[in-house]
Amino acid sequence: MAQTSNTTVHLLSTSIGRKVLMALSGLFLITFLPVHLAGNLLLFKSDGGAAFNAYSQFMSTSLLIRILEVTLVVGFLVHIIDGIILTRRNKAARPIGYSGGKSYVTSFFSRSMAATGLIILIYLVIHINSYTLKHRIYEPGNLAFYETVKESFETGWAGFYPWFYVLAMLLISIHLNHGFQSAFQSLGLNHKKYTPWIKKLGLLYSIVIPLGFAAIPIFFQLKYFNII
Repeated sequence: MAQTSNTTVHLLSTSIGRKVLMALSGLFLITFLPVHLAGNLLLFKSDGGAAFNAYSQFMSTSLLIRILEVTLVVGFLVHIIDGIILTRRNKAARPIGYSGGKSYVTSFFSRSMAATGLIILIYLVIHINSYTLKHRIYEPGNLAFYETVKESFETGWAGFYPWFYVLAMLLISIHLNHGFQSAFQSLGLNHKKYTPWIKKLGLLYSIVIPLGFAAIPIFFQLKYFNII
């Protein structure tokens, strides 16, 4: 048992082990997004936010959801920390840098993973503070979840958050497209027959899911300008 534990620790200390951990944590987080989007799509219902408020209240009080949230936070932390470690190791392995600032081996998407990941992390901190912490910590009796979203997104051109949200979704799209494909490669699941389909599925997923989220602030902005 101890030998197995030592082998696991040694594997995670290697670059290959880190990439496998990055792939597994990334795929785990990917499964969360469609579920989260499905709940957020209730914002489009013409019921004054009743359905979304009921959904959000359930999410805020369910013990099962609490357990899943803790698991999700652990998944994010593992993915973030592992990403930082891999980025530092990659830079240390290339101290001189790329010729002309670019690599003929590494794609734009691969080189942008650290940068997009950092901006996505900033977005997540703002997002959690604006919604989750507001209703659970700062204003625990406030059940007007729909109104919070409405105030955040119906801002007009001067508002910062709606446009930052859309930008974050664009960066998440880039992050997902490369991450989805590289995860299977890191796990050694390459096949000349199935890999092209995995790439197509990853591209479709990285477009549809972020687009669904980005549609929410755009929807509220259009309502603000009385376009819809």
